[in-house]
Amino acid sequence: MQLPNLVNTFGHAMFEKYGCKVHKLTINAQFTCPNRDGSKGIGGCTFCNNESFNPNAIQTPSIADQLENGRTVVRKRTGARKYIAYFQAYTNTYAHVAILEKMYNQVLKERDVIGLSIGTRPDCVPDATLELLAKYKEQGHEVCLELGLQTASDETLDTVNRGHTFSEYEDAVHRAQNLGLDICTHLIIGLPGEKPEDSLKTLKKVVDLGTNGLKLHPLHIVRNTKLAKEWEAGNYIPLKFTEYTNIASEIIRHTPGDVVFHRITGTAQMEVLLAPEWCNKKWMVLNDIAANLHQFGAQGSAIGKPFKSNKVYT
Repeated sequence: MQLPNLVNTFGHAMFEKYGCKVHKLTINAQFTCPNRDGSKGIGGCTFCNNESFNPNAIQTPSIADQLENGRTVVRKRTGARKYIAYFQAYTNTYAHVAILEKMYNQVLKERDVIGLSIGTRPDCVPDATLELLAKYKEQGHEVCLELGLQTASDETLDTVNRGHTFSEYEDAVHRAQNLGLDICTHLIIGLPGEKPEDSLKTLKKVVDLGTNGLKLHPLHIVRNTKLAKEWEAGNYIPLKFTEYTNIASEIIRHTPGDVVFHRITGTAQMEVLLAPEWCNKKWMVLNDIAANLHQFGAQGSAIGKPFKSNKVYT
């Protein structure tokens, strides 16, 4: 059973809307983060090493080259001919609005780029930036604000040194919604001290606030992070493969059918990944989740029912 038959995926949602495959092209615009440069903190989140999904800034090609390189790969792999420019690395609203506008305009000038997906933090979306994004949407572009919440627990957010609170996420969502912007919320499964039911509490809060999309990630341990030191000292035990796929499947079952899943797992480069090893096996994870959903119910089938993270398909 294929995932689009079980989950409202981003790819399927875009195909329904545009009648063709639409793919995100990842861009590293060499932003930093207020939790790293001293504005809010130094060192960033305990799990954060940007090399896990991006090369060193010195090696980063221009935005134009990144778009072209991405096109080349995607065309061969999926045949997509329309693209969303996904500003991913670090905090992609962390600059003056005039600088952001110049960058965003650059990619939107490309004939095959139909919109923007902006990855950022809930505490880094001033009104002027939201108004700029709303302007692009009014012009007919696809626009999505991707907010890295990770968890609704302020205690956990403090433990992993996020540098923001859930109330800041609430505020950002309300202001974005007032301008008609779509929200995709990033959630991490397996954060230190969190139980499976904590994931459901977070899910309920973000769904109740009206998030349009979700991204699920397993917490993976990468080199040169505080979390890596905690893991090496035996103070953090990562999720097992079936633990993650079971929790992710239950989250999907408890999510309304109109919420779009932009991602249901995440990977890290082998050069920096320490644990768990299965985080580098994307298709194995996706296939296991698909099998679980096929056996126990697809997206939306468990709304209002108890959260059961031990459903292992046989």
